[in-house]
Amino acid sequence: MKKFAKSMISVAIMSAAIASVSAPAQAADKLLLKTPIAFGTHLPALGTPIAWVADQLKLVSDGKVKMKVYEPGKLVSPPEILDAVSSGKVNSGYSTAGYWQGKMPAAALFSAVPFGPEAGEYMAWLYYGNGMSLYQEMYDTAGYNVKVMPCAIISPETSGWFSKPIEKPEDLKGLNMRFFGLGASVMEKLGVGTVQLPGGEIFGALEKGAIDATEFSQPAIDQRLGLHKIVKYNYFPGWHQQATVFELLINKDTWGKMSKGQQALVETTCKASMTNAIAEGEAMQFEVMEKAAENGVEIRYWNQTMLDTFKSKWDEVVAEKTAADPFFNKVWTDLSTFRKGYDLWEANAFLPRAQK
Repeated sequence: MKKFAKSMISVAIMSAAIASVSAPAQAADKLLLKTPIAFGTHLPALGTPIAWVADQLKLVSDGKVKMKVYEPGKLVSPPEILDAVSSGKVNSGYSTAGYWQGKMPAAALFSAVPFGPEAGEYMAWLYYGNGMSLYQEMYDTAGYNVKVMPCAIISPETSGWFSKPIEKPEDLKGLNMRFFGLGASVMEKLGVGTVQLPGGEIFGALEKGAIDATEFSQPAIDQRLGLHKIVKYNYFPGWHQQATVFELLINKDTWGKMSKGQQALVETTCKASMTNAIAEGEAMQFEVMEKAAENGVEIRYWNQTMLDTFKSKWDEVVAEKTAADPFFNKVWTDLSTFRKGYDLWEANAFLPRAQK
């Protein structure tokens, strides 16, 4: 899907959220979700969605359902969110499943997929394919005591900030680079040393020379980190993250004690947040990109040789991961089957980029 705005299924989602406000099934008991987050609320489309969710939950429930958001590291560090929610140390948490791929390899497929689905297609698989059942099955099978729901999504990210032009695969060899998720496995096959740093540590690592290059998120978000002050070549498209899903995890014991109305309220608000997050992200990128030259930044689009190389290495990564982990293979097979069917719709329904 070339632009999520083409399919405003969000209208129905937002309507459902409004309708749920007046539902009489909500329990009289109050609910407080204490929610540590992986991304600061100062970061648009990364951290702002969960702050929006917290505001909306209080509003639409007339104060009966509240969420207290804890900035990264204030209550639980981002890498510990899943374990903290599962154990009951906190009753909820906000992150992205890609952070757990070391524990569950398939988790990355519920976060961002190289050369994978864009936002509309991703949501179609999650909500109306087998995505959500597989998503929950992954946590259940791994023994985590959590209820999972997508609670934000953003469109493509940039695919790298470099201090020099990258014209051929050999130019990447030997670089140390901050890189996220499955895309990091691709870069490693090209001789890049990768590390997954939290956003707040990237600028310092670049400044000190601990890393040579980085990717993090969308232009408006990267700007907040000041990446343009150190590295001047910003590459597109975001082949490694055409869309990124963020999750709300709720402790299953807490979830089980919630009324059906409370559960529906949280789920519906998260669906509305999917709309809100992608709209926010889509609206703010071009203004930042228009001013890139003023900051000495050169926006570049990967040449075909580089894109073909990334894709061929991604195919190798998929072959290795599907062979190594049965559940990764299960999720990948299901997603691939869905996407093959979706291709028929996409190929016929949307205008080619050149005709827009």
